[in-house]
Amino acid sequence: MESKYAGNGSLPRVGAPQSAIAANGNADSDWWRNAVIYQIYPRSFQDSNGSGTGDLRGITRRLDYIAALGVDAVWISPFYKSPMKDFGYDVSDYRAVDPLFGKLEDFDALLAQAHRRGIRVIIDQVLSHTSDRHPWFLESRDGRDNSKADWYVWADAKPDGGPPNNWLSVFGGIAWQWEPRRGQYYLHNFLSSQPDLNCHNPAVRQAGLDNLEFWLKRGVDGFRLDAVNFCMHDPQLRDNPAKPVSRNQFLAGGQMASPYAMQTHIHDHTQPDNLGFMEEIRRLLDRYDAVALGEIGSERSAETIGEYTRGDRRLHMAYSFDLMGPDGSAGYIRKTMESLQAKVGAGWCCLAIGNHDVERVASRWAGDDPDTDSVKLFSILLSCLRGAICIYQGDELGLPEAEVPYERLRDPYGLNFWPVYKGRDGCRTPMPWSGDAPNAGFSSASPWLPIDTRHLALAADRQTRNPDSVYACIRDFLRFRKRQPALLHGDFRFLPVSNDKVLACARASDEQTLVLCFNLDKEEQQIDRRELEPFAGQRLRQLNGYPARQGAIDNDGLVLPPHSSLIAGVGMENSREF
Repeated sequence: MESKYAGNGSLPRVGAPQSAIAANGNADSDWWRNAVIYQIYPRSFQDSNGSGTGDLRGITRRLDYIAALGVDAVWISPFYKSPMKDFGYDVSDYRAVDPLFGKLEDFDALLAQAHRRGIRVIIDQVLSHTSDRHPWFLESRDGRDNSKADWYVWADAKPDGGPPNNWLSVFGGIAWQWEPRRGQYYLHNFLSSQPDLNCHNPAVRQAGLDNLEFWLKRGVDGFRLDAVNFCMHDPQLRDNPAKPVSRNQFLAGGQMASPYAMQTHIHDHTQPDNLGFMEEIRRLLDRYDAVALGEIGSERSAETIGEYTRGDRRLHMAYSFDLMGPDGSAGYIRKTMESLQAKVGAGWCCLAIGNHDVERVASRWAGDDPDTDSVKLFSILLSCLRGAICIYQGDELGLPEAEVPYERLRDPYGLNFWPVYKGRDGCRTPMPWSGDAPNAGFSSASPWLPIDTRHLALAADRQTRNPDSVYACIRDFLRFRKRQPALLHGDFRFLPVSNDKVLACARASDEQTLVLCFNLDKEEQQIDRRELEPFAGQRLRQLNGYPARQGAIDNDGLVLPPHSSLIAGVGMENSREF
């Protein structure tokens, strides 16, 4: 069913309330449309047993902190049995909790305690590949005539002994690994220890669905589907074409970021047949009233999100890395959001500006020494866009990217590309719970990754007590957001202001119309009231209620201090104060 909130950019006028929306602004069956999802990276959240690594009991211990923030759901990154070559994204048993994180009973307790606090639980699932230690692969590699022989992507060598084609691994090098037991190559889009499943095989897809259902029966509320557009490949194994050299392939120092960026990836993933698999997943989830959040890594990510989420037969929502790049300017954000609006169409986005795979947004968009106002503004802006949103653990504290010395690196991505690219460890360091406790209150033992000393001043215990902190701002703004119907389910469009330092937009539902302006620059900016079409001649009432730097309305227009926002209701009778 196409969303009744999906529009063409038009802004409805204020009128009668929408009966389909519950009193809290959220129809229960569509809770995911405007959900705030908090991502937990288990290894780095809270250690409960002194191992130096976070675990499931540690997450349960911190649920009150998460609930106080005001989120609707948590997304928990993999905790399954794994050799941990890619820290859980190389699964060797989809139905077992790795002893590092606890036991299955610990997960059940976590799920029950989260539900008791009104928090839904979404867990990661990896459908495109397994660990090379998974029993399926161990059987498949042993020969070409066993029951799992075609469960993975196998291919003969070229006459000269080379790999079947020119496909490259995301983590560097060719995407094929020779296996002498079979006398064939197997495909790995990521590490060589992560062989790709052959999802063209119906038995493989059914096995994946059975694993999903195992967790659905335990009561999970949905899945974040890792690299979900990588599940199928071109059966003809055609070469990817070369990509014209562009500056996007290079890092700041002029070095090549990765040879992976030198190809146009049209054959190794995002195949049309994969959409049928998405429909199989949706039919299963609908039986349990559960949701699917897909991760899309594609050169045409906006179009792919539209294809994967349009209608009611495929995924509920998906996100891409388009807002997780180095450019946090008003112009880039506007261009990205306009592209998503135009190309996703009636599909649905979950928007994120940070996760466990990218440099922390505080450093990425604000530099090495981010100021509090800019970090607050990033989260407020994210919360005002149309769609669900994800907040990565620690971003609610405004943590900058941690410095991790080479000898402490754990991420294979960083080890492969160091020193040009230092990997993902800098955003995965342990949560600082206490500024004064040993190891920042994360563990009684030395943690698996070092804690950046700059994080101690930003520890959770200090910020939860400080009404002017980043945490307090995000907490209070999420409360504010839940009281604004336009921010929950309103239409969205940008306003045609000439100032390219300011992002100006409007959100409108039947109950309420809001004008929102964000100054992402370090200098004061002004907007002429006449540019706020179609609201130039209407009365604007500023809405307050969150501890962040805010602009002001005067007779001529809007005055926006550096790194500030302004939210105004159109017509006083239609505005709701926090």
